[in-house]
Amino acid sequence: MRAALSGYRERAAPEAMGEAARAESRLFVQELRLTNFRNYERAAASLDESPVVLIGDNGTGKTNLLEAVSLLGAGQGLRGRPYEELARKDGPGGWAMAATVMSLEGVVEIGTGFGLSGASEATGRNVRIAGKDQSAGALAHYVQLVWVIPEMDGLFTGPASERRRFLDRLMLAIDPKMSGPRGRYDRAMRQRNRLFQMREGSPSLYAGLEEQMAEAGVAIAAARLDAIARLSALIQATREARGPGPFPFAVLALEGTLERALMERPAVEVEDDYVSLLSEARERDRLAGRALAGPHLSDLIVVHGPHNAPAGDCSSGEQKALLLGLVLAKARLIRELSGAAPLVLLDEVAAHLDHARREALFGEILDLKAQAWMTGTDRETFASLASQAQILAVNRGRIGA
Repeated sequence: MRAALSGYRERAAPEAMGEAARAESRLFVQELRLTNFRNYERAAASLDESPVVLIGDNGTGKTNLLEAVSLLGAGQGLRGRPYEELARKDGPGGWAMAATVMSLEGVVEIGTGFGLSGASEATGRNVRIAGKDQSAGALAHYVQLVWVIPEMDGLFTGPASERRRFLDRLMLAIDPKMSGPRGRYDRAMRQRNRLFQMREGSPSLYAGLEEQMAEAGVAIAAARLDAIARLSALIQATREARGPGPFPFAVLALEGTLERALMERPAVEVEDDYVSLLSEARERDRLAGRALAGPHLSDLIVVHGPHNAPAGDCSSGEQKALLLGLVLAKARLIRELSGAAPLVLLDEVAAHLDHARREALFGEILDLKAQAWMTGTDRETFASLASQAQILAVNRGRIGA
């Protein structure tokens, strides 16, 4: 256990990650095929590495296409909806998506679906990579994604759980193996909560679960701190190189029991202290029905750098620009570490920007060399990008030029 914690500290060294970064390459979807997904009975698109613009009226399926692309990565996609909800309403009950992807590991065939023959409830959705059954988590080794969707408009003012999800997507983009500790922590915490509900009083059962929570929890907190340090360093370096930009810079910090402790003491001491805290707080946690301290309650603190003001206190327009700048910085960090820019999914973003910021956004996408997927209702919004993008018309489950 102590050796594992030492390994997390070694992984946090920026120099080591920089040396391991691959030569710059491209990540993009070459072919996308949908079957009974959302409002698509059957649909297909052939693409190249340039940005993709989806044009159509509201409700025609543009966001559904972005959601399908987001499922090429690990996790539950950009909306986080239950997989059964993704099936076409008038369809047979399941869905499938297949893609040919120029990935971080070269050209690969990826297939995923739900409610298919041979599906297992334990795995959530079926995933096949290069013809072999895999877990959804394995997709992180092939495809990285970032996105901005309307549901994220309240990121800075909503519950901390939304900011933790944003933070953990960054953490997993830097180190996909962190899905293991995160899963172990969640399972151990759920089992401890279940013991409270069952009125189980065996100290040994609690002690075993609390040790698992401490080991995994400290690893998560350390990885989050590392992720924020990397992103903050990139934001600072970009400011120094470019000067003030069209998107405000963010100042980032973490608020949490383990995160604070790790900034002051070695990980092994923090782990021991957290075990003791969980043990001493059993009665309090039993009354609450849940653990009242740990990384599941941590928060990402975001400050609007130019105004030196909490992001939540800024106007909605300032928050939108700040979020977009933060996501673009995350995309640059992923490119720096992996050698390829992630897929960038932007739902109804360009239309809400003024002309200067819209042009700056297009410039950032082209500079990143990212296959960005953008939606809109008006072709004219993307006129300056038209010669360098693939513009597809979306019309009620159909995709055309």
